[in-house]
Amino acid sequence: MMNTEVSLRDALRATIWARMLNAEQMARVEAETFETFVPKGGFVCHKGEAVENWIGIVAGMVKMNNFSPNGKSVTFTGVPPGGWFGEGSLLKQETRKYDAMALRDSRIARMPASTFHWLLDTSLPFTRFLLMQLNERLGQFIGMVENERLLDINTRVARCLASLFHSHLYPGIEQLVQISQEEIGLLSGASRQRANQALQVLEKLGLLRLDYGGIRVLDLDGLRRYEA
Repeated sequence: MMNTEVSLRDALRATIWARMLNAEQMARVEAETFETFVPKGGFVCHKGEAVENWIGIVAGMVKMNNFSPNGKSVTFTGVPPGGWFGEGSLLKQETRKYDAMALRDSRIARMPASTFHWLLDTSLPFTRFLLMQLNERLGQFIGMVENERLLDINTRVARCLASLFHSHLYPGIEQLVQISQEEIGLLSGASRQRANQALQVLEKLGLLRLDYGGIRVLDLDGLRRYEA
């Protein structure tokens, strides 16, 4: 269910990078960052378009993906509430290299490029945050390539869930992950039925519990270490 209670202002102030800003910087961020609503299945942004905003997830879930010429979809990662993306394209001032789609009704924060670059010019801590963000994102994508090529589906589902628990990239995630089995399948490259089978295996091992409204992670380290 989409969180309609948290305000955009509170969501911004809860981010790691906001804690590093002074009063003037935070005031400009709050004044210029705006929110849009994207329904389930809608596009947050399109491949090939000019990158005009740094994008954060206030509520919902977004996946980064691309489509091949024959229509096959390739998902790179999912971004839960609290996550921000698109800084690489903003820094390189290039067109966007991927689509981002809402896996469910989502509230999207959009910081204008001019605000983003102003923060880079005026806040050394913000610049350091972005360096860490880019480094962590690179490590995440390297791990995903390894998972896709070397691991079976059960392990990919386990690693997919574990990847959502990242204190820097996704600081807002909680023990109960509000994600459906269909969404897990999309993020791990498996069908809904096969993702469900994998989740049942992981549940029997005591690593998670399938709850109403999501998946409750019981042993995060176990999910990270799991290998069939």
